[in-house]
Amino acid sequence: MTDKEFAEIKRRFKPDKGNITNVRGCYVSSTKEILSKFKIPVTVLPDEQKEWLFKLLKKSISGSMGRNLMNIEFSTEQVSDGEEHKLLSEIRETEFENEELLDTLYQKIIESFAIDGNYLILLAYDRYDVPSYSKNDENLDDSVEMFRYFVCSVCPIKMTKTALGFSTADNTFRNIGADAAVAAPEIGFMFPCFDDRSTNIYNAVFYTRSTKESYPEVVESLFGTSAQMPAAEQKETFRTLVSDATSESRNFEFVQSVHDMITDMITEHKESKDPEPLMLDKNDVKRVLKTCGAKEEEMEGFDEKFNSGFGESTEIPPQNIVDPKQFELKNSYMSIKVDPQYSFMVNAKVIDGVKYVMVRADEGVEVNGISIHFDGEEPTVKLPISSEIEDTAATTSTYEASENSEPVETLSQPEEA
Repeated sequence: MTDKEFAEIKRRFKPDKGNITNVRGCYVSSTKEILSKFKIPVTVLPDEQKEWLFKLLKKSISGSMGRNLMNIEFSTEQVSDGEEHKLLSEIRETEFENEELLDTLYQKIIESFAIDGNYLILLAYDRYDVPSYSKNDENLDDSVEMFRYFVCSVCPIKMTKTALGFSTADNTFRNIGADAAVAAPEIGFMFPCFDDRSTNIYNAVFYTRSTKESYPEVVESLFGTSAQMPAAEQKETFRTLVSDATSESRNFEFVQSVHDMITDMITEHKESKDPEPLMLDKNDVKRVLKTCGAKEEEMEGFDEKFNSGFGESTEIPPQNIVDPKQFELKNSYMSIKVDPQYSFMVNAKVIDGVKYVMVRADEGVEVNGISIHFDGEEPTVKLPISSEIEDTAATTSTYEASENSEPVETLSQPEEA
């Protein structure tokens, strides 16, 4: 699914937009016991509660593909005779009316999902009469198909703290006791996918709130497949790969060039408005390293190192391995963060045998919020403009020199006698 298709489905999660008539689910204890099951008609809820409920459900299809969202692809064998696909398909077909199927789904989640504390499993089913659009995205009011899907959100229950409140009715203070609040989903999924604005029963989407965890046990239990590497682990694996593969070339300029090149790729893809997400495969990463200065002999073992770290046919979202919004240098006692568009102003040099990181400071510099000037820099002095010198060039100004121009002297503050 593209970002545009996700946005189209997420717009369904509003009280006046979708066809979600009720929400099913169960309340699970920290000991993996189902404490209660529920079927809540959406129409009986106050508007504020509806909006909160839909926000929780919508969160399970939010984020970027490859980072918070994982594309689940079922094999042909799974679609024709797979236990996991059959369960999801029958739940969709029966529109949550088969209690036995729902109980099986609950147990699959409960047995594979590990979390401290209690949580809710929420399910919502929707029928979307997909409209057709012109090339200019104008609604033509013609139905393309009926897209039937359901969303699952697994939401932790967080206990709020006891606090001091104030009652305007009694004009006095009162205690606000601790209570159980439903938090944003930790995991979730959508089945089937909405690809090319149409039903794709060969795919599902799995959501994780954390970029450090992909919940492989849950993915295996629900979809019968392996989970992809979490985004945070992809970044660390990429760093290890570059370090191991470019031991000779890996100086400051090389690493800086790799960051800049991948950042440029992300920017160009965004500006192209290509609906398909940008992904880098093994050959793309190798091309980046070679373009930035990696030596041929270093690249001889690259394929094996990539396969060992990521997997032979793995494609990586570039934003998982490079932060396009930050360029950072650090060691055990300092950290320098620079806007990537100004990374060219940072240099690493050895002077008299001592290593230095130097950042050009063209603009004002503040230390702990206090503006400073540099040793050897003449402080800016503002002179009062009197009537006698009003018409002279008495203040220091910027002068753009031409080839034939002479140096221009500026009036400085007179020394005291």
